[in-house]
Amino acid sequence: MTTIQNRYEFLYLFDCENGNPNGDPDAGNSPRIDPEDMHGLVSDVAIKRRVRNYIQTAFGNEAPNAIFVEHATNLNKPIALAHEKANGSVPKDGKSNKAQVKGARDWLCGNFFDIRTFGAVLATGPNAGQVRGPVQVAFSRSVDPIMPLDLSITRVAKTPTGADIKADASYEKHVEWEAAQPEDSLRTMGRKALIPYGLYVAKGFVSANLAAGTGFSDDDLAQLWLALVNMWDHDRSASKGVMSCRGL
Repeated sequence: MTTIQNRYEFLYLFDCENGNPNGDPDAGNSPRIDPEDMHGLVSDVAIKRRVRNYIQTAFGNEAPNAIFVEHATNLNKPIALAHEKANGSVPKDGKSNKAQVKGARDWLCGNFFDIRTFGAVLATGPNAGQVRGPVQVAFSRSVDPIMPLDLSITRVAKTPTGADIKADASYEKHVEWEAAQPEDSLRTMGRKALIPYGLYVAKGFVSANLAAGTGFSDDDLAQLWLALVNMWDHDRSASKGVMSCRGL
């Protein structure tokens, strides 16, 4: 497959209805917002995560369209595998020469869709250098100001803390503790953040120059467009409400 020959710029429109499109960890996971004008924000990382999830579902996480940045994984594991496949072994003490770095880097680009698309830092363990990806997405911004809501919800069950019962307690101890509690004390309250509605716009860029360095091909580009159009339909969650692509 040949790499793409043209550069692209794209405008991506998506909306969120009765959900939290992108929680802010610094604000109790409330919807991200620009405090100056109250417009909503969605990070580039959130968009890339959904693209990764779609590609992982579409191709079963198998090469050449495997996903490097997975949930709860050790990123140094595939880097070590790349050195073993390309160079015969992992360099001693993680110190790679230029040829070893290139070999491992090329192997990773050839096997992982998200590396040859978005790039990656591959120097965290056995050094495989860095990859600057040809596809970049900026922060998304809502067309209009949004109204974040912080709603109380009832939880009909309880998770006891260490003050209630020891974390290493057996099943029987948990049964005894539960039986001794007043029924009302086994219920609790929670909170859920959402916006009633927001239409967001993201700007994206695809570089043919950088694609030549990662092997990003026309087939990869076609899969990127499919992911952007369809990814919300395959990544539903209660917290995200109803999110959909509205234009590309």
